[in-house]
Amino acid sequence: MKYFLKGEWIIIVMLIKAVFSQDATEIVEKANDLIRANSSYSEITMKIVKPDWSREMTMKIWSLEPDYALLLITEPAKERGMVTLKRKREVWNWVPSVNRVIKLPPSMMLQSWMGSDFTNDDLVRQSSIVEDYTHSLAGEEEMGGYLCYKIDLTPKPEAGVVWGKIKTWISKDEYLQLRADYFDEDLVLIKSMIGSQVKKMGGRTIPCHWEMIPLDEPGQKTVMDYLEIKFNVDIEESFFSQQNMKRIR
Repeated sequence: MKYFLKGEWIIIVMLIKAVFSQDATEIVEKANDLIRANSSYSEITMKIVKPDWSREMTMKIWSLEPDYALLLITEPAKERGMVTLKRKREVWNWVPSVNRVIKLPPSMMLQSWMGSDFTNDDLVRQSSIVEDYTHSLAGEEEMGGYLCYKIDLTPKPEAGVVWGKIKTWISKDEYLQLRADYFDEDLVLIKSMIGSQVKKMGGRTIPCHWEMIPLDEPGQKTVMDYLEIKFNVDIEESFFSQQNMKRIR
């Protein structure tokens, strides 16, 4: 019978944890790469559902990963022309009705975007689920008819992120991210984002229907549907400027 010294066991445990951590990171990277590209263009509808009313918007989004994004509202007429711009860690809003560019402080990244259940951070992806979090496997579970990895994302100490923890479900064969649960700094579950209607769009098979559901607001949710998406489009860094916010259509 072979015996291990305490120090040897510690090394073995550390190696096992390192292997599983690396596996979890690779899974998250593959899921992230499926819905990201060096650059992209998409058209989206967003429906904000409240217990007693709802409203719908359409928008165009250009992105140059990981640092640049520009979001333009095209409908309804009341919000048409409003723009959100991200350049690295800075975010601005262009509001045509008051002819002003407003810079968002970091404290506002967790606030609602246009009254929806998506935050400013969600829309412009200021934080990176790959770079800003450590990843660990938490088991397997079926989600939406797919057998999924359950992965816990814990923010790195130096990362300027708004969530205390994220738990995500990624399908084992296709690397589809089908659900993400968002927790605050006290590890209280705040909201869940659920993906469905998996189909081919832009040459990739992805979930095209998303619902963001707040846990403390019964009967409320925000629904987002991809109308079109193109990956690796020809776009330059100079496109993402405050000047372009005012003239983009």
